[in-house]
Amino acid sequence: MIYFASNSLNQSDLVAKEAEEAGASEIRQTKAGVEFVGDLETGYRFCMYSRIASRLLEAIYLDDDIIDVDELYESTKQIPWEEFITPETTIKVTKTAQDCPYLNNAHFAALRVKDGIIDRIKEKFNDERPDVDTENPDITIHVHLHQKRAIWYLDFSGEGMQKRGYRRDQTDAVLKEQLAAALLYRSEWKKSITDEDSGTLLDPFVGSGTIAIEAALIASDTAPGLIKRDEFAFKKLPSYDEELWARIVSEAEERRTKALDNRDIKIYASDISAKAIRISRENAKAAGVLELIDFKEKDFASYTADDVPSGLGYIVTDPPYGVRLKERELDELYAMIGDQMSSLFKGWKATIMAADSQLLSNIAMKPERVNSLFNGALSCQAAHYSIFTDEEKEEMRKKSLEKKQERLATPLSKGAEMAYNRLIKNIKEIKPVMEKAGVTCYRIYDADMPEYSAAIDIYENKWVNLAEYAAPDTIDPEDAERRLNELIYATERATGIDIENIYVKQRKEMKGKSQYNRLSSSNRFNVVHENGLNILVNFQDYLDTGIFLDHRKIRAYIQSISEGKRFLNLFSYTGTATLNAIKGGAVSTVSVDSSSTYLDWAMENLRVNGFPITIDNYFYKSDVIDFLYSTYDRYDFIFCDPPTFSNSKSRSTFDIQRDHRKLIRAAMMHLSPGGLMIFSNNYRKFKMDEEILDEYVVKDITEDTIGEDFRDKKIHHCYLIRNKVKVNLRKGPRKS
Repeated sequence: MIYFASNSLNQSDLVAKEAEEAGASEIRQTKAGVEFVGDLETGYRFCMYSRIASRLLEAIYLDDDIIDVDELYESTKQIPWEEFITPETTIKVTKTAQDCPYLNNAHFAALRVKDGIIDRIKEKFNDERPDVDTENPDITIHVHLHQKRAIWYLDFSGEGMQKRGYRRDQTDAVLKEQLAAALLYRSEWKKSITDEDSGTLLDPFVGSGTIAIEAALIASDTAPGLIKRDEFAFKKLPSYDEELWARIVSEAEERRTKALDNRDIKIYASDISAKAIRISRENAKAAGVLELIDFKEKDFASYTADDVPSGLGYIVTDPPYGVRLKERELDELYAMIGDQMSSLFKGWKATIMAADSQLLSNIAMKPERVNSLFNGALSCQAAHYSIFTDEEKEEMRKKSLEKKQERLATPLSKGAEMAYNRLIKNIKEIKPVMEKAGVTCYRIYDADMPEYSAAIDIYENKWVNLAEYAAPDTIDPEDAERRLNELIYATERATGIDIENIYVKQRKEMKGKSQYNRLSSSNRFNVVHENGLNILVNFQDYLDTGIFLDHRKIRAYIQSISEGKRFLNLFSYTGTATLNAIKGGAVSTVSVDSSSTYLDWAMENLRVNGFPITIDNYFYKSDVIDFLYSTYDRYDFIFCDPPTFSNSKSRSTFDIQRDHRKLIRAAMMHLSPGGLMIFSNNYRKFKMDEEILDEYVVKDITEDTIGEDFRDKKIHHCYLIRNKVKVNLRKGPRKS
């Protein structure tokens, strides 16, 4: 007999193992499932013990030369259906189809298969025919079509093989049983099970209890077939062997009894929700494993050392994700999970599943491996961690130090030596000036040598942001990579900052409609200081860190003149200009940006400085042009720092040279009499429009706003813009 076991994506290897344990041979994996050969006992054993498969089919006929639906009908009619079906049998036909050039409608193909079956039975039983029952048929026939091939199957297990039948109730988000089992199979916990011990398992986000219950079933060697409430479809097939099935059931019961008698099972489950704990208990009771699981209503964030099970163990869990929490809440939740694991569960192993891999990046640990799983159509990532003990961390620190010492003892190449010397020279010149001014974040190198084209910024003498300017296509990629590595090694030696804290990015010329995208999703922020303010920076996730160092003097100027003013920050980014306006005494601020990410970042910047987020400090998510044309408020002071280029879903692209006239005019409509706008941009070839120069009082202050650490004096352009004052001249008396 040839069987086909269907499964979710990326689980065929697990199902193949289950087929092997059931006694199968000639096992072949596909994306959709596993094909194997076995006798009736193999099929029964697979249905009894499989935790991962969703359906088992028995192949009965194959045709490799189907070219249209009429041939599909004729071929179906040739199969001896009378061996399986009588007029009293109710039937159902299901289908799958892939790459069939003759087939425009898969449903029509299923109808033709059904017609072929019924017409065959009518011929064999004096025009009597079986009825169709789509809800509870006696026999389900499945046809799989691929190109010219058609395979007809009998449904051996019944649909929903993975449904154990213990789910009495459920929370809002449901983890399917076979996915929970697959998650456990992928975890290190499954490998820990012995005849005497199952290993300690904890699920601190138990939800409906699926992971804990599936773990209890595995640990107690309880075959899913023993608790499945729906009868297997093979019991209605003519081949059903009641005695054989009874023997397999008896063996499964003996295995469960043996495991319960001999194996120490330690499974713990908790959740912040009392409802979730109640539902989990009910489901565990229905599965017959309630006594094997220690349930507790507990927020994982409030876990202490007293809540951690004794000894070493394993965490396997599926925390909440997008449907239940907002993005920032999710980031904080997953960061908390990482903190709790690293502080309380040292020496443990952990498997964390999330629907979004970006969420996992909030966990401040590097996974050893990651598996892709599917919860229905939802793609999920399962990350596996080893939580190091203090001793292991110390050993790793020593090894890292040894590698650093070895690296620093290795002579630099000729090119790296040249870059090192230039960096040392720059640091000696720039650092004293910056320290005297109280500046802790500054540039130490900006493509000083053509061979090493990059900008290097130092932050708080702790971190380095190295932004390489992409080499032209004429440069050999290996040479470009070599030069970059030489610059990195030279930077480490010159600054004394460990290579692990040197963050490397690549800048390239943006053409057409392209623009920079997010690089990573670590969501790890550090605090830097400027003008008496705390500012959050991120070195990993974005090309820019969250603070434009070349605007340092502009921000200081904003702080110096903001007292008593109403301040508008257009293209506000992370709100650093807003911070300085508030610090300088602005009576109100409005920050406008189209990015929720940057607005959240800006609000967090206010929080870390103790500034309130109220109607007086308002954040507005909008396209700037739309905002300016749809609002009417006036401001004493406007800062506008647009990007050189950007895309927006709600309008055409923005180009600074092409569109700055329209932007400035729209902004100046919101400027109070006697007010001031600072207009800045980073387009090197920027030229102010002549009409703007005629309409307003414009002063170019670029030279005064670029710091001493910037060799490139075209890093940005900056202007003060005011409305012209109209003066009415009174005519004097006429002479007689």
